[in-house]
Amino acid sequence: SLTKGQSLVLTTDYSFKGDSNKLACSYPSLSTSVTPGQSILVADGSLVLTVLSCDTASNEVTCRVENTCSIGERKNMNLPGVVVDLPTLTEKDISDITEWGIPNEIDFIAASFVRKAADVHKIREILGPDNQGIKIICKIENQEGLENYDEILEATDGIMVARGDLGMEIPPEKVFLAQKMMIRKANIAGKPVITATQMLESMIQNPRPTRAECSDVANAVLDGTDCVMLSGETANGEHPTAAVKIMAETCCEAESAVNFNSLYQAVRNSSLNQYGNLSTSESIASSAVKTAIDINAKGIIVCSESGSTAQQVAKFRSGRPVIVLTQSERVARQCFGVMKGCKARVLPSLEATDKIVAEEIEALTKKGEAKTGDAIVVVFGQSSRKGATNTMRIQYA
Repeated sequence: SLTKGQSLVLTTDYSFKGDSNKLACSYPSLSTSVTPGQSILVADGSLVLTVLSCDTASNEVTCRVENTCSIGERKNMNLPGVVVDLPTLTEKDISDITEWGIPNEIDFIAASFVRKAADVHKIREILGPDNQGIKIICKIENQEGLENYDEILEATDGIMVARGDLGMEIPPEKVFLAQKMMIRKANIAGKPVITATQMLESMIQNPRPTRAECSDVANAVLDGTDCVMLSGETANGEHPTAAVKIMAETCCEAESAVNFNSLYQAVRNSSLNQYGNLSTSESIASSAVKTAIDINAKGIIVCSESGSTAQQVAKFRSGRPVIVLTQSERVARQCFGVMKGCKARVLPSLEATDKIVAEEIEALTKKGEAKTGDAIVVVFGQSSRKGATNTMRIQYA
């Protein structure tokens, strides 16, 4: 237990067993990274320390405790405004990827504290040429990551707006601006974005969220996020099922307030402003979404070998189910629930397009998701190879 006003020494000798006067931390460059007067935030900001002096010879930093707090071991530590001298991937991270992740055919790697595009390239290098199907989601958690956001976005497959650590690294009143900026740019790039941490934080203990938390979830949806994510609420909370249920209900309610026609126009215009023109497959995806909105189609069926066409259709925000038909189980998992509005089904082959599309429309009718005579928009390629999407048509149930 630490008392407000007392002195506390932080040592980088991690073998030291800490007490109320001295604690060990695992960051070896601490004494050279901080300067007197700077703040150190421990355990998501529940303990605030002010640096008094730095002893580089003994690798110790003396701090003043700014609030009374009891603290356990292995808590996180944030150094606001400091460019941290640490690799993005530790040796353990690399062995986890190569010895466990790749053999177990993982779908995603969520990389913490990504600070520059080189971090993403390093992960791709570790994955090797045979495992490029594993998608990388970059968690943006500090000032450096925000400053290099454009280059990170270009290199990555998806973004996670990790507000918990971000709120430690930048002033908390600026987190909402960072969130909106990151979501908007990811939407224009057509890359999925996840909004995470502290969304329904009070439900770790309480059976109901606060009104502010529900508004936070809804605003993330209105900002344009593809996914919202729970962490502590389901990992160690007392009401995990209730948290998922109320989050899903809030998302559905927020989506019902969206004008998808206006949203489509905004995404398309922003894309043209940013990139000048659309690729062939992106143009087909844009046309498919516009057509679906105009004729009030009940859904969009996408035949997608690699998932990229599905991603482009999801980008334009149709506001109706997107059913992805693919041969790859990994692609199906990477589309389902991650890309906005997408569901997926794995088929043995995509060769007989007419037949598999007709079967899928019949299945939709049987499930009550479409009635006889309802329009369905179909997007596919004349051949089933990757990158061949060139056709959009309307079929009727």
